[in-house]
Amino acid sequence: MRFAVVGTPGDRRVTLFRDAVVARGLAEPCVVPWHDVLAGREIGAPDGALLRIDSPGEDARADELLRGPGDPARVGGGATWHKTFSAGLDRVAAIPGVRLLGDVEEIKVMFDKRRCHAVLAAAGVPVPEAFETRSYDELRAEMARRGWARVFVKPAHGSSASGVIAFQTHAGQVRAVTSAVWIGGVLCNSLRVRTITEEAEVRRLVDVLAPDGLHVERWFPKAMTGGRAFDLRVVTVAGTPTHAVVRTSRVPMTNLHLGGARGDLDVVRRRAGLWERVLEVCTAVARCFPGSLTTGVDVMVGADWRSVAVAEVNAFGDLLPRLGDFLGHGRDTYAEQVEAVLSGRF
Repeated sequence: MRFAVVGTPGDRRVTLFRDAVVARGLAEPCVVPWHDVLAGREIGAPDGALLRIDSPGEDARADELLRGPGDPARVGGGATWHKTFSAGLDRVAAIPGVRLLGDVEEIKVMFDKRRCHAVLAAAGVPVPEAFETRSYDELRAEMARRGWARVFVKPAHGSSASGVIAFQTHAGQVRAVTSAVWIGGVLCNSLRVRTITEEAEVRRLVDVLAPDGLHVERWFPKAMTGGRAFDLRVVTVAGTPTHAVVRTSRVPMTNLHLGGARGDLDVVRRRAGLWERVLEVCTAVARCFPGSLTTGVDVMVGADWRSVAVAEVNAFGDLLPRLGDFLGHGRDTYAEQVEAVLSGRF
């Protein structure tokens, strides 16, 4: 049995997967570089290989092929990125003689928040109410029509909270929280979250992002622990939730790279019925993507400590280094995936 992976050589995702494969006594996976896929070069993998599709990662060359020249930290270009990425996925799907460990059409859906939200809602998965918008004026008008004062504005094809705006209005005032910042006239994703209260600046930000598509979700009040709001990233493997991390923050975005901190998972597991509900919802999400070996599900727990809602589904949401599973097997996310394939569960 031979594994292969579409990824960026040297990227820690590829390295961690390689370590999991080698630990099982198998040959190192063949790496198909995303740069070659996107550049239209000849690509291939060993006949009969089990081909895992992973993220392009932080490869500046791949980013330039996906979105065009520019600072890799810039926000925007999501529509171009998704179109080019989808074409690359189609090239990968056409590699002869391999078995894909990720359905390319499902990956495309997970990278379009609007389509993903619709798939989840149709399956009865709890998600916040949502709408699409094409401008700041349209955003404000639709919020007023629905009677919403607080929303999350998300680029349709974004990731890592890039360009996300936690927006609220009150008594004629506006407040926007985001990690996007202007650098030399270019909107970039920073590692620091800032608050904007000038409506002209919020308008400028939304209108710059709008052409690539914006997905707007009603604010879902989150439960708090230790004075910090939290959500969970739950990884499913072969349809089963296997790993989870609690992400806490004093700002609306809980992403760990934006200053979020890992919390105590037992805070959720000890709540009667809550943990079972989280697992039930994540299993339902996995059923929406049966051709995907793994998903990363971002689950919000309501302020009532009973309700839950899914904020995101990530095709490449399994990068949780040194995190063991909660099933008692002692495997990280990559080892769990290798085991699922070798045991025939996927």
